[in-house]
Amino acid sequence: MKRLAIFDFDGTLFDSIHDVLICFNKALAIHDFPPLTREEFIPCLGGNIGEIVALVLKDNNTPQNVEEVKRTYLDLYYSSDKELTVPFPKAHGLLRKLQDDGVILAINSNRLSDSLEHFVSRFFSDIDFVMVEGHNLVDPSKPHPCGVQKIIKKAKVLPEDAVYIGDSTTDIATAENAGIDCIIVKWGYGNEKDWQNEYILESVDDMCEIPKYF
Repeated sequence: MKRLAIFDFDGTLFDSIHDVLICFNKALAIHDFPPLTREEFIPCLGGNIGEIVALVLKDNNTPQNVEEVKRTYLDLYYSSDKELTVPFPKAHGLLRKLQDDGVILAINSNRLSDSLEHFVSRFFSDIDFVMVEGHNLVDPSKPHPCGVQKIIKKAKVLPEDAVYIGDSTTDIATAENAGIDCIIVKWGYGNEKDWQNEYILESVDDMCEIPKYF
């Protein structure tokens, strides 16, 4: 029986790629770089914002270019309405069921912490997360286990009592580095060829299967 469920954010709880890609392509255009399709952009996801920009820019990822595109993107993103960023169907119901069953809930993401707090308060205000741990520019980002270790300490559980729920190889590595089990969801932005020996959920409809893990 698991006592703590640590969720990734983008691609696991929230469908967020549409707003992110729109702002990224606007930032790239401002700096005279070509736009990306959704299929080109998805493999760049998983790291923190600086790492994502570096992958997006490919051979043009000089420190100056990365910093300029990152700054422009963040300005555009934070000033946008982000109306296309919404929870996946059944995500809220799943969290409510786990919470009602006494499972401790947390979020660990490479998204900046203030952005996480915005969406959590907007859509999940009735969910009592023990911690919402995003990238804070001080601590190392995923797949470093720092965020997970903070959450486990705050929840006052043992690593074997925790499970990480995500959609990517970054999430798998994060769980491995923290020494906890992992559940991978296929409705996000991960790459199926990299998922091996993991507990897999095929579709959003399978969210109801997660409580069986507890």
